[in-house]
Amino acid sequence: MPSGSLFQSFFLAGFECASQKRRDGRRLDLVVATHHDRLAEEDYRQALAHGLKTARDGLRWHRIERLPGRYDWSSFLPTLHAAHRTGVQVVWDLCHYGYPDGVDIWGAAFVDRFARFAAAAARLVREETGAPPMLAPLNEISYWAWAGGDKGRFAPSARRRGDELKRQLARAAIAAAEAIRAVEPEARIVHTDPVIRVTGKTRRPHEVEAARAHHEAQYQAWDMIAGRLAPELGGRPEHLDVLGLNFYPDNQWFHGGATIPFGHHLYWPFRRMLAEVHGRYGRPLFVAETGAEGSSRAAWLTYVAGEVRAARQVGVPVEGICLYPLLDYPGWEDERHCEVGLFGLPGPDGARPVHAELAQELRRQQRLLDQPPRGAAQQAALLHLVERTG
Repeated sequence: MPSGSLFQSFFLAGFECASQKRRDGRRLDLVVATHHDRLAEEDYRQALAHGLKTARDGLRWHRIERLPGRYDWSSFLPTLHAAHRTGVQVVWDLCHYGYPDGVDIWGAAFVDRFARFAAAAARLVREETGAPPMLAPLNEISYWAWAGGDKGRFAPSARRRGDELKRQLARAAIAAAEAIRAVEPEARIVHTDPVIRVTGKTRRPHEVEAARAHHEAQYQAWDMIAGRLAPELGGRPEHLDVLGLNFYPDNQWFHGGATIPFGHHLYWPFRRMLAEVHGRYGRPLFVAETGAEGSSRAAWLTYVAGEVRAARQVGVPVEGICLYPLLDYPGWEDERHCEVGLFGLPGPDGARPVHAELAQELRRQQRLLDQPPRGAAQQAALLHLVERTG
């Protein structure tokens, strides 16, 4: 591993592992839907062939702990062992929107049960691999609070309770971080959330203020975990270890309106968003999810990687870029074939096709990002970039 780097490779392979219940009550399991459950070792080896030595992958809590305190690791151990055999380093999601049936997400028991599960998972990874684990407790607290707490899109399928759900998920993430560190002090804890840009279409004061408040709200979960906001939840600065930033083509929009078009004068360069996060928290960070669909895949990687190079050159400690998802998958709502990955769904022979244009661009960006950032020589430029974020 390069000195000072979190990961074995700058580019990571991201395996979709969402397992939430839809509003109609159907449980999703993207690990099964993408056939990663039975092809994990082949998937890791195919990722390695493209220089992806580190991955994001996940546990499915609802399958492991069907009864309180009783853990059946049979759905996880084959994947864990496959990663260990192939030498792929993994950041493990402990809860990617899915939680066991019968758990009241709004109650104190949810927090306690998740913390115990997190500690048990950390202990298991250490025992099976001999290495300190890298764990992401709860994926995208802010998005989950919006989709599950405000819009009713998936469990808990509530409306107008997003702030309440965000606090509860932050409380669970804090409890999990403490439980993990109690059994594995060397564990690295990753917190992922989307980075967004929200602005008003006009300069009218009420619209500017509403957009500013919406933009600022993206940091509430991390502020809670760090103890800056709602300190009664138990947050502390050391809980905010590594930040995973999720960034897609639709992550910037006008308040109450449409997506800000790429190239629009109000569209923020991604480097500016990276600098804002680093200036706010001063923590190591990486692009935990990024990708586009169809023919836009390679072009989007060109843009994101170029912006990451620019941010690194002025001292923003971006540790990696995760291609997410690495595999095509059936859509959450309509099960359409989403062509987003470097690899497609397996054919009759079990082989996954490779998206040639994205693979070619990945190789080019790997060569460009192999150069170390100038960092220290560019601190003045970093300060200027942070100041521009306001």
